[in-house]
Amino acid sequence: MRHDLAGFWHRCDRRSADLVAHMSAIGSKLRSLEGGKVAFKCPGCNQAHHVTVDGSRGWTFNGDGDKPTFSPSVLVRGTVPITDEEHATIMSGGKVSPVPFVCHSFVTDGRIRFLSDCTHELAGQTVDLPDWIVT
Repeated sequence: MRHDLAGFWHRCDRRSADLVAHMSAIGSKLRSLEGGKVAFKCPGCNQAHHVTVDGSRGWTFNGDGDKPTFSPSVLVRGTVPITDEEHATIMSGGKVSPVPFVCHSFVTDGRIRFLSDCTHELAGQTVDLPDWIVT
């Protein structure tokens, strides 16, 4: 199975449920993770991205879970998750080529500015970070 966004979310529902169980809310936009990390939902990738904000990795965080700011930029590289059709191809002995993706952004005052090197449709745009609603 190919993983998405540096392995943060997997297509496996059980794994996703385990991750959600270990998160706690920081305002309306963020969730805290183990290891001094915080996560936000990316509307460009429709996935979660995380940064380490405990001082060990170089990102700073303004502490505001409703209008977060991280510095420097957040760069995520990976491969697009496989589709059900691609999974079937693999299971029948066929080959599927990984499709690379890039999501590069600045998160400032609760808005996310996507840089032009993003491979998704929000490249070059600035939008509000979505609220993190757990269903």
